[in-house]
Amino acid sequence: MTNSVIDVNSTAVLVIDMQNDFVEEGAPLEFPEGRGVIPAIQKILDAARSRRMPVIYAAHVHRAGGADMGVHRDLYPPVAAGEALVDGGRGVEIHPDLTPRDGEPVIKKHRYNSFYATDLEMILRGLGVETVVLTGMTTECCVLGTARGALERGFRSMVVADACASCDYPDLGAGAMSAAEMHLAALRVMSLTSSQLVETDQFLARLP
Repeated sequence: MTNSVIDVNSTAVLVIDMQNDFVEEGAPLEFPEGRGVIPAIQKILDAARSRRMPVIYAAHVHRAGGADMGVHRDLYPPVAAGEALVDGGRGVEIHPDLTPRDGEPVIKKHRYNSFYATDLEMILRGLGVETVVLTGMTTECCVLGTARGALERGFRSMVVADACASCDYPDLGAGAMSAAEMHLAALRVMSLTSSQLVETDQFLARLP
């Protein structure tokens, strides 16, 4: 049920790609919109931790030398040049305003979907998780990819709309879209195909 009480014993919060290389001002892959959702994610983390809900982070990284870049090499020049998302560097660390606590896993991923070629599914099943609460960025890319990955593995997902952010898209042949438009479009897709949508206040109100 849409407004049912959330079972904290079978629900985990996932923070996606809130890394320095994406969030910090002047970062090589900076999405300023990401800074705007930090307060909402902080509220969600505080509530989850106080109820002993699992908190898991996903971080997009690539090995030095780029053996695992794949097509990302063509899509993102700073990644191809080794200037961003280099495993072991400060840029891939979670932004200090959202620092993981001891025992909270940080999943290293090489693609948009946090489940792909990672041990996220193994961790969730080991914790008895049935529903993942998705926060982070970008809404249309790694959040949507992870929501689809959850669906395909039999997990329910809940997307906290105001705790996710998108970015402006240039016209690359299909027309430009603002960050707000892209965010809304991705939410609409997920609401129909994979996920339940909530706002931060709604999520908090449904916790026991």
